[in-house]
Amino acid sequence: MIFYTLLIILVNKVVKSMKLSTRGRYGTRALLDLTLHQNEEPVPLKDIAQRQDISLQYLEHLITPLIAAGIVRSTRGARGGVSLVRPPQEIRLSEVIQILEGSTAPVECVNNPEACPRSDFCVTRDIWSEMKKAMNGVLETTTLLDLAEREKQKEKSIKAMYYI
Repeated sequence: MIFYTLLIILVNKVVKSMKLSTRGRYGTRALLDLTLHQNEEPVPLKDIAQRQDISLQYLEHLITPLIAAGIVRSTRGARGGVSLVRPPQEIRLSEVIQILEGSTAPVECVNNPEACPRSDFCVTRDIWSEMKKAMNGVLETTTLLDLAEREKQKEKSIKAMYYI
């Protein structure tokens, strides 16, 4: 009984602390914005920052690893900005989150069993592995195009509700 109580407490603590940082959240929003405005290539970072309510300086830091990873390209000049290198249906959120956040594992031992001497027989590690697998499953099956379509659907429902 004490073991299960401790397990529940541990699960609650891990779940409460498992959050995407602003790097993952804002970076995903910036890429969604690029997807929605891809016909206006290249898109100035200041426009994305304004529409997404993200500091321009912070957005510049987020875009850098996305450029290095080949997801975004930067164009200099008066009509410069950023654009997607690949079509949005080819860019999965799993790739974006990996670049901006790193692993989705909730605890170190999932990626590195040597981090804990109990890894081979730890049942909680099995749960953390399942959590990582579930999260990766959602991120792997969601593309930037999927997000853009969801955004457009939400906009339609908001406009429809406004006129009712």
